[in-house]
Amino acid sequence: MEILKVENLSKIYGKEDAKVIALNNVSFSVEKGEFVAIVGASGSGKSTLLHLIGGVDRPTSGKVYIDGKDIYSLDDDKLAIFRRRQVGLIYQFYNLIPILNIEENITLPLKLDNRKVDEKYLQSLINLLGLKERKNHLPNELSGGQQQRTSIGRALITNPAIILADEPTGNLDSKSSDEIVELLKRSNKEYKQTIVMITHNMEIAKCADRIIRLEDGKIVGES
Repeated sequence: MEILKVENLSKIYGKEDAKVIALNNVSFSVEKGEFVAIVGASGSGKSTLLHLIGGVDRPTSGKVYIDGKDIYSLDDDKLAIFRRRQVGLIYQFYNLIPILNIEENITLPLKLDNRKVDEKYLQSLINLLGLKERKNHLPNELSGGQQQRTSIGRALITNPAIILADEPTGNLDSKSSDEIVELLKRSNKEYKQTIVMITHNMEIAKCADRIIRLEDGKIVGES
């Protein structure tokens, strides 16, 4: 089942001599439960692509369908609600709320949406993240790897249609990076979670089911 469809997606900044084509007529699809890595050098357009898929920015042209929904047919308010419920975002920098403990940071998207927390799923998730002994700690009491695991939990708690990970290991040492990649793989296998991850690291990309290579805003290959 197709969970994500990207159709002729382009993003252009500026005009005339100052025009920059960040993304140029990109099309691909992702099946439900698939783990896809998008790789490319700095400036290749991969972050722009991820932001457009996630509804963080709007394209110059083209469409993005998530679970059959044309996300850019929604107004800004409805898009924000859709993104909160159906898209889990993991960034290089963890973006945790410093005054909330780990459990509160993980459940924040549900609280913002006035949704009840499934305690059984929450505890299962905390165990998967290896944070059972840290769930009452504040972010500044955790290592970088533990903070990133918390951000992964926050992305997973809503059971979104898709997880978008933007260089999730870019701010971590090699040991923590390996742990985060293994955690993403486990969430993909155990929860059948669809994941699209961007990275410049081919070794990390090899953990995915499929690799899409981006260069100068265009897809130049898949493997």
